[in-house]
Amino acid sequence: MTIKKIFNWLVGLPIAIVGIGFAVANRQWITLSFDPFNRAHPFATIDMPLWALFFCGIFVGIFAGWMVSWLNHGRYRKAAREAKIELIRAQQIHEREKRELKSTHLVPRQDASL
Repeated sequence: MTIKKIFNWLVGLPIAIVGIGFAVANRQWITLSFDPFNRAHPFATIDMPLWALFFCGIFVGIFAGWMVSWLNHGRYRKAAREAKIELIRAQQIHEREKRELKSTHLVPRQDASL
């Protein structure tokens, strides 16, 4: 087992145990209302267990954080694409010049005195 796997187990297992304990302790059903104006007869409601609301909130938070991080790193992805294109162009120029150099076959002069 690598250190990374051991660390993941040491961190993940207690979090999973706490999450399962929270779900078992909060099994009561709640009514989630999306209508702030009419409390007696709300327009849109959802009946769900409290633990499901909690885990949905965590999921939405993780997804929102992932989206913000992905959007903020767009400039680095663009720079990497541009650097890759520039590298390919430089490699093509290098290969072309190498072929041209081979095709010229510089022949030394016979009458040159040393």
